[in-house]
Amino acid sequence: MARWCYQHRLVVLLLWVGALFGLGFSASTAGTNYANVFSLPDTDSKSAYDLMQQAFPTTSGDTDTVVWKVDQGSVRDKAVQDRVQPALDRIAKMPGVGAVTSPYTGPRGAAQISRDGTIAYAQLTFAKQANEVPKDVVQKVVDTAHGAARQGLKVELGGQAIQRVEQPPQGLSEMVGILAAALVLFLAFGSFFAMLLPIAIAVFGVGMGLFSTQLLSHTTDIPDIAPLLASLIGLGVGIDYALFIVTRHRRGILRGLDPEESAVTALNTSGRAVLFAGGTVCIALAGMLVTRLRFLDGVVVGTSLTVVLSVLAATTLLPALLGFLGPRVLSRRQRRRLAAEGPEPERASGLAARWSANVEKRPRRIAALALVVMAVLAVPVLSLRLGATDQGNDDASTTTRKAYDLLAEGFGPGFNGPLQVVTKSGDTSALVKGIESTSDVARVAPFPPVKGVTVIQVVPKTSPQSKETDDLIDTLRDKVIPQAGAQAHVGGVTAISKDFASVTGDRLPLFIGTIIGLGFLLLLIAFRSLVVPLTAALMNLIAAAASFGILVAVFQWGWGLDLLGLGKEGPINAFLPVIMLSLLFGLSMDYQVFLVSRMHEEWVHTRDNARAVRVGLAETSRVINSAALIMVCVFLAFVLSGNSGAAMAGVGLAAAVALDAFILRTALVPAAMHLLGTSNWWLPAWLDKRLPHLAVEPGEDAPEPAEPTGRTTAVHGFVRTVEGDPVEDASVTLMSKGGRRLDRVTSLADGSYIVSVPAPGDYLLAVSSSSYGSKARHVTVTEGPVVYDVELTGDEVDAVS
Repeated sequence: MARWCYQHRLVVLLLWVGALFGLGFSASTAGTNYANVFSLPDTDSKSAYDLMQQAFPTTSGDTDTVVWKVDQGSVRDKAVQDRVQPALDRIAKMPGVGAVTSPYTGPRGAAQISRDGTIAYAQLTFAKQANEVPKDVVQKVVDTAHGAARQGLKVELGGQAIQRVEQPPQGLSEMVGILAAALVLFLAFGSFFAMLLPIAIAVFGVGMGLFSTQLLSHTTDIPDIAPLLASLIGLGVGIDYALFIVTRHRRGILRGLDPEESAVTALNTSGRAVLFAGGTVCIALAGMLVTRLRFLDGVVVGTSLTVVLSVLAATTLLPALLGFLGPRVLSRRQRRRLAAEGPEPERASGLAARWSANVEKRPRRIAALALVVMAVLAVPVLSLRLGATDQGNDDASTTTRKAYDLLAEGFGPGFNGPLQVVTKSGDTSALVKGIESTSDVARVAPFPPVKGVTVIQVVPKTSPQSKETDDLIDTLRDKVIPQAGAQAHVGGVTAISKDFASVTGDRLPLFIGTIIGLGFLLLLIAFRSLVVPLTAALMNLIAAAASFGILVAVFQWGWGLDLLGLGKEGPINAFLPVIMLSLLFGLSMDYQVFLVSRMHEEWVHTRDNARAVRVGLAETSRVINSAALIMVCVFLAFVLSGNSGAAMAGVGLAAAVALDAFILRTALVPAAMHLLGTSNWWLPAWLDKRLPHLAVEPGEDAPEPAEPTGRTTAVHGFVRTVEGDPVEDASVTLMSKGGRRLDRVTSLADGSYIVSVPAPGDYLLAVSSSSYGSKARHVTVTEGPVVYDVELTGDEVDAVS
């Protein structure tokens, strides 16, 4: 497939461009129809909602609020009314605005003015839902209302439609993330063209994913946060997957391969790992379905579709683009050096090799230090509290946050999240008296019954996000309503949020067990090992605990919120643990696959665990860290999205990826694998026979049988240091290309060795010494013995590819 895409690159490019523009045109024509479905079956708040639907069918439009406050006097003063009422009248006449309920008209007006007379509010109802109201209409409303303000008179607005115009321009966070990723890629590659490749793949994958999600919003319930999360995860995996393939392709060209052969090899090695990693991400995302939360179904659809398209772009469009670039995927300096000095030797040197050697020498110390760091970061997770964010968590400079605070000041903290006690039978007077006598209740307002349904509005003394409000809901349900002998249900946005958080918390263990079990099974089949998937599962749990600890410290405790410009502290969004665990699990599995697949490849060749872990870490740590740095930049850019849920997910995932890549995969995992030794690759024979074969690495070509020569030959020489000193007791192993050991000897006092060769052909010669490191080379044996001297430097790790 890679070769076909490379050779027919123009056809592939035109197909992708046509698909992107076709989907984009269709999506822009159809528009959006996102819907947030938080209600849950078999919950008390859902029962209350169903009763209210029978008696009071919801209005079609979004209801927002205009709030004003005077520093002196009263909002009833004629001077204040003469400024505010004309503005409200102009708003009422605007196209797209259904109605405006002013405190200065009608008998209900008095209830819209605070007791001290300094704060009042008006309700305005748009003709459509918030996401369907044109932004220019909402902006005119905001500008008209703000125009009534003057010295001593503050005017602010709140509501979902108003919040939309407060958010930064759509695409700003994505653009910032792409620019940050481009900078990291340019520093990593040193080539402008190579830097563009991962960006292009991400743009195609995310663009098609978002357009497809927008079209699907007309056929199924997809929440408005789904496209944000889809672009967040799509940008991260799209850039990373292309980065892994391009890195392998560049290495192949530097080793002397033709660009086409190098591209085919890169797709047949790293491309397979990309397919496997993308599959694990989709499986982890699909794990959200076991929670049976309708709100998350649309998130699964949007994010999974974007990941699939990103993988498809990396495995088909990328080889086509590599064909257009040819050797220009290298920097000019690399091309000049390749022309002057020839292919580079196959080795990993520098910081990555030195770090890998240090991990091998001090596995216990490094593992203990990494565990201590992760444990300290995980401590705050013990106080995790799930809930829902609202406009009280917006930045203090926004009009929505100012309106929220004014309403809380004038009418009490609970006014922003009143409860509705809904009943259909019996005398409600006893129920009203019971609610009024309950502590933490500020105000009770029963409405006249409609179609036999009575709604009692209950305003708590505490804010919608406080624990005391949650306790009040429990008190009403468990004590007050049963004592009054009524059949009633507690509903409202605050009660729905509490029930959503409770159900999410109850189903979280099942969800975690599902994704951990699926990941264990995948890694078990891929790497034919019990210990590797167990290690991966444990690391995922450690990473999740530490990242949620950071999330609690920042968003629940408020550490650094002002610095990040993220508003006020509050509970963690109830849906965030499921979404974050899915994404974290999928992304950490990516790094585990890329790291362990290289180790497994070396293990198959040499059967030397220490060497396999050392080579795997040395060769993959740099690209894993670069990929993680890109993801951190992309995720943190979503702090600029203006959406508190996306900002929370961005910070949490950025912390999770950083900890996973920089501490777990480059320190704790390899240190643990050194300590576990050959047991890393243990699998019972009976289980090995029953498991299907799913190879992340490509299968080796079957060697042609050698012509029988009737005699054996040999490879012999000396093992020396850089200074020319002989290396005694070095292990010298001759292996077939498939990794089967043919002969093994140890060098003598003068460093000499000799291994027997069964027949002419290509072989692998691996030499290792505890004092001077190791080296592996391809050796071609023709007729007669081959002399091959080996020099061990002690500061490099060679790879067998």
